Amino acid sequence: MKLAWILWLASLMSPQAADSLCLSTTVYLEARNQSVRGQQAVAEVALRREESGLWGESMCEVVTARKQFAPTIVSPRTRMQNTEAWAQAVSIAIESEQNWALPAGERKEIVPGASHFMAHDIAAPSWRNAYQVATIGDHTFLRVQKLKPRKG
Repeated sequence: MKLAWILWLASLMSPQAADSLCLSTTVYLEARNQSVRGQQAVAEVALRREESGLWGESMCEVVTARKQFAPTIVSPRTRMQNTEAWAQAVSIAIESEQNWALPAGERKEIVPGASHFMAHDIAAPSWRNAYQVATIGDHTFLRVQKLKPRKG
């Protein structure tokens, strides 16, 4: 499957199904070579950003916001060929969405307050010196800004 095809498919789906597909795609592209915990942490950052509303109204808008996540950074021709990693990314995305649907006090948070993350081997963003929440595998999770859920 090519990334461009997946994002096109998401545009035809119901909002909930599209958001799951977009989150799955992001987990796969950003963290398929990381532990389950690392993949869950990537999903958590994306879900926290969606909840804030600062990067868009839907998960697909959040993960395709300019230069924020892999879906806008890698080539649209990128092939997602590792079916085992894809199946795991889908499972983690759906479980993460279910967890994030719980009231804030009941959620299992892996990287509390993290609004950003960076992969050590490819990123040196201007915000890399922000408060470090955790390092999991090849990613450091940071609280660059305090995100609050959008108002009703």
